[in-house]
Amino acid sequence: MKSEQIKKLLEDVQNGNMDINGAMEKLKSLPYEDLGFAKIDTHRAFRRGFPEVIFCEGKTPEQVQKIVEKMTIDNQTVLAMRADKPVFTAVKKVTDRARYYEQARAIVIGDIPKIKNKNKILIISAGTADMGVAEEAAITAQCMGNAIDRLYDAGVAGVHRLLQNREQIYSAQVIVVVAGMEGALPGVVGGLVDKPVIAVPTSIGYGASFKGISALLTMLNSCVPGIGVVNIDNGFGAGYLASMINNLNTK
Repeated sequence: MKSEQIKKLLEDVQNGNMDINGAMEKLKSLPYEDLGFAKIDTHRAFRRGFPEVIFCEGKTPEQVQKIVEKMTIDNQTVLAMRADKPVFTAVKKVTDRARYYEQARAIVIGDIPKIKNKNKILIISAGTADMGVAEEAAITAQCMGNAIDRLYDAGVAGVHRLLQNREQIYSAQVIVVVAGMEGALPGVVGGLVDKPVIAVPTSIGYGASFKGISALLTMLNSCVPGIGVVNIDNGFGAGYLASMINNLNTK
């Protein structure tokens, strides 16, 4: 936000021309930061409760670097997804507060927020090959102030691995289940719990899995109620949605 806009809002509040609620509503709709190649939504945290997240895939390292430079002015936590090491190298030139989570392909700039409540989000992956997407979900939800638990490589081919961790599953408030191949795991988990299950199909699998379409269709056609499905490999979307559900009663 431009300093003159802030000054004008403060003056309006102080002079009785606008109340606090009106000022907050005004903040939500103030202009974005235009970099030419990108328009940064600098007020998304006011509207959504979390700042804009940078999707790095398709952007050059220099473009991501310039976006980060603008977004870190307010000392907020910045999350950049689908980032590779050249992008991280560029970001490090802007700030030494950046950390790279290679498996999740995520860059976190600033401090991870304090946990908002005691409820846990459990991230389950069917196989080791699904862990990259699972970690994308985990890092996203963690950066939004959630306690995260993990249960990896617990797919239906060895379902005893899942059943032997029932207490861990039952203790979660929201469960994200990440699976490729035929995508059966969310249905199994959904049949065990009374909590919302977010299913994430991955592109892992042999030819007939059609790069995740088979898993996506299995999850969409599940007979188990209480399962929601996000797009193929969309760990970020699953982690974001899980956080919103997990924190519904904390505002």
